[in-house]
Amino acid sequence: MSDDARERTGGQPGGQPGGRPGGRRPGGRPGRGTPARGPTRTADTREPRPLAQLAAALRTPAAAAQPLFAEAPKAWQRALPYLVVGLFVVSLLPTTIAVLAGDYGMDGGWSGALGVAQTVPLLLAATRPVPAWLLVTVADTVGAILLTQADKVAGHPWPWTPMVIVGNLVLMACLGLRESVRTLVGVWLVTGALGAVLGFFQPADTMNTAALLFVLGGVVLALTGALRGLGDARRRIAEQESISEAERSRRTLLEERARIARELHDVVAHHMSVITVQADSAPYRLPGMPEPVQQEFAAIAASARESLGEMRRLLTVLRAPDGAGGGAGDGGAGDGGAGGVRAPQPGIGRLQQLVEATVRAGQPVVLSLAAGAAKAVPPAVDLSAYRIVQEALANVVRHAPGAPTRVSVTVDDEVLILVVNGPAARDAVVEPEGPGTGHGLVGMGERVRLTGGTLDTGPLPDGGFRVAARLPLGSGGAAAGRHDMNGTNGTNDTNEERS
Repeated sequence: MSDDARERTGGQPGGQPGGRPGGRRPGGRPGRGTPARGPTRTADTREPRPLAQLAAALRTPAAAAQPLFAEAPKAWQRALPYLVVGLFVVSLLPTTIAVLAGDYGMDGGWSGALGVAQTVPLLLAATRPVPAWLLVTVADTVGAILLTQADKVAGHPWPWTPMVIVGNLVLMACLGLRESVRTLVGVWLVTGALGAVLGFFQPADTMNTAALLFVLGGVVLALTGALRGLGDARRRIAEQESISEAERSRRTLLEERARIARELHDVVAHHMSVITVQADSAPYRLPGMPEPVQQEFAAIAASARESLGEMRRLLTVLRAPDGAGGGAGDGGAGDGGAGGVRAPQPGIGRLQQLVEATVRAGQPVVLSLAAGAAKAVPPAVDLSAYRIVQEALANVVRHAPGAPTRVSVTVDDEVLILVVNGPAARDAVVEPEGPGTGHGLVGMGERVRLTGGTLDTGPLPDGGFRVAARLPLGSGGAAAGRHDMNGTNGTNDTNEERS
């Protein structure tokens, strides 16, 4: 089973059959996206530090109806923009009134009115920065005009006082974190244009600060706009990854169903071939048969041959160009792919060979299989049981090398499969993560759904893993499997979601 399929198992540990490479893998490496089991926690599973959370909040753009930091995880982080803006207002309001009245010699009433008009709108910066900027810009322009008549304006900054510059930079930082690039460019150009126009009315002996605000405002807008652009890019990437993951899951499911369909063709084709031969040979094996009966057998043989032909034509749609995954159970069923496998499909009777091959690969596996267990098993259930054990053992070898493994298969009114492995050996080299093909747990789930059975997978307290499957033998199980393939069985739907 591939790493992609294991990643869709909903957090199952990767050192086990059917698991994903999440949590802590048997080799001790932390996986992606899954909390570690037990008392140990990796660095990937710890809660981010407050500074990291603030950085993430800065990179997260605010929607039109949201305040800044609206998506921050902590309440105090969401309240931080209001606190910062409030501190600036509390600091700038008395300072502005005092400077205008004392340093510039403006009348006390006008100083108070301008101080309120230039600072109080900053309270809107966290939620509505554009209206706040408009109000502040109008107040700053009116203040610059009034300052031309002030008694002590000579020798002081004009048209923008130091308090005006600080307030505008705060507003531009809020604008950059929230608004589009077009809006930011417009704010920057309007600020520069106002400073240029007011420069024609500059009082004598004053320091022109229009260029200073224009440059500093451009820098702040560029930096905060870049942060917002980074957040937008990250969000779009996350959306595309989510879409790609859903499409990959759907494609993997369809590919696995096609592979199962090819294998089932080999099983069904064998029985159809037997029916054809028996119907064709009936007049010779049973001499003296009445003519109507011979015609009935001939009709049966013709229908069987027609069904085989239809199956072969449909198989050409499902079979891959290289013929992988589908054999020819009747010697001619592989016509749909030139390179089709012509060997019989395996079953429970070949589990002993599978386990022996796994043991030769260095994996300690013990098989518990009753004698004659495969004799009364239908072909579809026989093949599904073998594939489930095969996939489970493949994942043990890949993700829990050296782990003691026990395979148990019992047959009564149903086939019960249990594959349990312990944690990986301490000195084992665990296969690194890779893209994979994604057919592992998806294949197990589909094969169980086909027979109307159930699949249960999960971690064990000692760090091992368990795969348990129940495959009914009766006709009710097959009907349930057909019913569930249409997506109406809630229990097995859960298994598909885990894969």
